[in-house]
Amino acid sequence: MPQDAYTLRHIARELNAALSGGKVNKIIQPSRDEVDILLYAGGKTQKLLLNTHATFARAVLSRQARTAPEVAPNFCMLLRKHLTGAQLTSVTQLGFERILAFAFDCTGEFARAERVLYAEIMGKYSNLVLTENGVILGALKVSSLQENFKRVLFPGVKYAPPAAQDKADPTDRAALAARLSAFSGGDLARFLSANVAGLAYSTCALFAPKLPQDAPAEELADSLRALIFSDETAPAVERVNGEPTDFHARLEGGERYASVLEAADSYYTEREEKRGFADAKRRLESALHARLKKEEKKLALLEERRRGCADMEKSRLFGELLTANLYAVPRGAESCTLQNWYEEGSPAVTVPLDRQLTPSQNAQKYYKKYNKLKRTLAAVEPQIAEAEEERAYTLSMLFEVRGAEEGADLVETEEELRAAGVLPAPQKKKNAPARQSPFRAFETAGFRIFAGRNNLQNDRLLREASPPDMWLHAQRYHSAHVLVRTEGKKLPDAVLQTAAEICAYYSDAQSEERVPVDVCERRFVKKPPKARAGFVVYTDFTTVAAKPDAHPELAVRE
Repeated sequence: MPQDAYTLRHIARELNAALSGGKVNKIIQPSRDEVDILLYAGGKTQKLLLNTHATFARAVLSRQARTAPEVAPNFCMLLRKHLTGAQLTSVTQLGFERILAFAFDCTGEFARAERVLYAEIMGKYSNLVLTENGVILGALKVSSLQENFKRVLFPGVKYAPPAAQDKADPTDRAALAARLSAFSGGDLARFLSANVAGLAYSTCALFAPKLPQDAPAEELADSLRALIFSDETAPAVERVNGEPTDFHARLEGGERYASVLEAADSYYTEREEKRGFADAKRRLESALHARLKKEEKKLALLEERRRGCADMEKSRLFGELLTANLYAVPRGAESCTLQNWYEEGSPAVTVPLDRQLTPSQNAQKYYKKYNKLKRTLAAVEPQIAEAEEERAYTLSMLFEVRGAEEGADLVETEEELRAAGVLPAPQKKKNAPARQSPFRAFETAGFRIFAGRNNLQNDRLLREASPPDMWLHAQRYHSAHVLVRTEGKKLPDAVLQTAAEICAYYSDAQSEERVPVDVCERRFVKKPPKARAGFVVYTDFTTVAAKPDAHPELAVRE
């Protein structure tokens, strides 16, 4: 990612053109690594996004919606105190460094101050530092002398940029030419990356073919400086298989953008969303796996208790045989052999005895054991059924999370998990609108096919369906609920087969060759009272075999 000094030079120029003269209206800090400054500039409100994340560090104009925390962090409060109502006078690059300087005119009723917010876009060393007259007022990431003997970022200390690397500064023509004189052929891009300050390798790789490699060092330096300090841009995002891999201020190919800011914002927004989606997916899967582990442990204990009741009927039989043969049971014996009249042929049964008890007391002992085991079994059976239901529900949620294709797919799933107590309940804001992601939708032969993305959607799909619509679900597998809107028309077999293939694809049996899919009219699908989301019972169904197929060619946006 070329967030190098070359790229930041263009970003500084574009930010200055867009924001210079703007007034700061609002400042929020939506996350630990990000500060958003809303300014009224150019006749409209614009959002300056400053991010210091190791992977996503940037300074761009963004349209991304961010939610401010209920309690603003300390650095955000500091910025609000010193910059709210201030005028942004300029955005400049500090030398040829990966540092942007945002200068503010902070004129109050009784005083005037000039403050500078430095955005250091340096990968894992990225930071935001607010200064007044060159003295640090505060930093997003504070370091003391004990933490970093090379550089101190602490209120009251004079601000100094990071120490320069042992590379040639392109602003110094003589120093640049002297360094380039050491080039003796080979990979020029790698040489430039290792010897010229402020240039990422990807930038060097773009410049190298345009440079006279066999020319004298002075000519090579002039050509390189002409490329670096030219205001000419061709902003673009590189993609591989549709995935953004890089963005550039000057690129012949790729996906074109009107400005470097737009290219950078698009690139980082998409990368950040994909990263956020992957992180959210891992977080939900981890929570569900932890829940599943507990449920399986509980189920194992209950199963063990049920196995402990295996001797229940034997205890009852022993008690009855002893009661019927009290006269024939010798006192003080360790066992006795009695005829089991309850079985055909009356086989002999050896009954263990407690020598300290009378025959009658031994019989009562077996009756008591039988009744205890009977009560235990009566209590355990519904507990096992409930535990199995809980386990099945958790597995269905895992199926949902694993099948999620984008961040929107997880919105309702996360809400469901919070409602189920798998995740902690969030602090809800008043009048927060209900979030509903669209169904997966398909169209073929004039019929619409819908597939739920999660249990909440499956419930909603059922509620919004008409009685004659066709409902589908994979047999014996977790799957999306699929619905074909018939609108009173006869459903062609080809459409039904397509719907079954979609249902099979969005199921646990996606890798199978053939999947049995149950089909019935919506009128025969019922949701039991108090049943969990996504749970239904159905009758009057037929079963079709379907090969899993997502049918992307039929997909439509809702």
